[in-house]
Amino acid sequence: MATPVRTERPRTVAPARPGGADAARRLDPLGRLSRATRTAPGRLRLAGALLAVLTVAFGALTAWQVNSRAQAAERVVAYSQPLSQAAADIHRSLADADTTAATGFLLAGAEPKAVRDRYEKDLATASRLIAEAAARTTTSSPAQGWLATLNQQVPVYAGLVESARADNRQGFPLGGAYLRYASDQMRTVLLPAAAQLSAAENQALADDYAEAEAVPWAAYGLGVLALVALLQVQVTLYRRTNRVFNIGLVGATAAVLSAVLWLTVAGVGANSALHDSEARGAAPLRALNAARVDVLTARLAENLHFVARGSSTQYADLWSKTTEHLSASDAPAGRYAGTLPEALRLAPADARAAITEAQLQYRQWRERHLAASTLENVDADYQGALDATVTVKEADVPKSADASFNAADQRLAQAAETELQQFRRAAEGTDGDLRTAAAAVAVLALVAAAAAVRGLGRRLAEYR
Repeated sequence: MATPVRTERPRTVAPARPGGADAARRLDPLGRLSRATRTAPGRLRLAGALLAVLTVAFGALTAWQVNSRAQAAERVVAYSQPLSQAAADIHRSLADADTTAATGFLLAGAEPKAVRDRYEKDLATASRLIAEAAARTTTSSPAQGWLATLNQQVPVYAGLVESARADNRQGFPLGGAYLRYASDQMRTVLLPAAAQLSAAENQALADDYAEAEAVPWAAYGLGVLALVALLQVQVTLYRRTNRVFNIGLVGATAAVLSAVLWLTVAGVGANSALHDSEARGAAPLRALNAARVDVLTARLAENLHFVARGSSTQYADLWSKTTEHLSASDAPAGRYAGTLPEALRLAPADARAAITEAQLQYRQWRERHLAASTLENVDADYQGALDATVTVKEADVPKSADASFNAADQRLAQAAETELQQFRRAAEGTDGDLRTAAAAVAVLALVAAAAAVRGLGRRLAEYR
């Protein structure tokens, strides 16, 4: 019996992938990097690439951060502070218009042209500043709502004042009611809107100050990291080659160190200038603007008291509250000291004399107000009290409350102009210094990157 023959199936062999192991190694970048760093030339190339990336990143980050500070500093000078001051001027102009309208009403047919001109100038100034602020404020800003309110209500107020003035000249008692209503609209609608606008612009100014004075910690961190990396590479080269200096790496280190020092000097200088502009200009102006509005409010209360002819005590109460707010200089430690003493405390040396004189005039004004109150309440001499408060006679002007009020207001305006000049002198040019520093650091970083690559390139050339 024949033995069957076992046949084996042929084995199938998988076709080899094109390239084989070489292709797999090419597709493994980490493996290639690991193999490259096993050789001295590979490590030098890697070090050069890392140093170039670090120095260029340092320059780019620093330029971005410093340019952001420069933009904020520019906004402080060209945008935020002017808008903040414009809001304060709107507030003051409206308060002065209300005060002057009451003065003109009390003088009636004897109203001097200067009083009427002042009232019209106040309204024109307020309207112009409202329009300018609206044009410079973004549509998403909350200030737009308050500006819209002011823009709508100023003509309404002016119309009420004109009605009061016309009735008063014809001897109609309704004129006093119109004027009191107009003043009430001013104090409950217009001035609160102006105060909110001023608060919003002051906050925007504070935000821009904070951004302009911010320390670029990320740039400093990357600069220090670049310096450490440069020093580490130089130490490693020294240990392996016994060569003390690599000119390219030394130049790169010097460039990065110069960039860090330039950044520091420019930053410290900008912060010092901005701090001076805040301490000697912006902050004193805010305090002074508050005092000026309080002075006008006190004068308005004084005038409206006579317009009301004793029919209400609210204006006497407003006078007492406002003057206490103005001059509480004897308050215990830790309590509010009044807007005038606060304005004097914060004022730079150049403005202190004017504010001190304003305080003296304000005290004299209060004494004359007390004398007028005595005439009205004790002697029942309404006309005598009115003449002691508001007068058109040139011979009586030095003896009236008008003279003291106007003198105090003028001195405060003089101090405000001085403080505004102090702000401009300190803050202007800060953004340019920061932009110069940003450009210089960017250029030095590029120089450092080129020097580092060139310095390591010389070492690489020794392996060829």
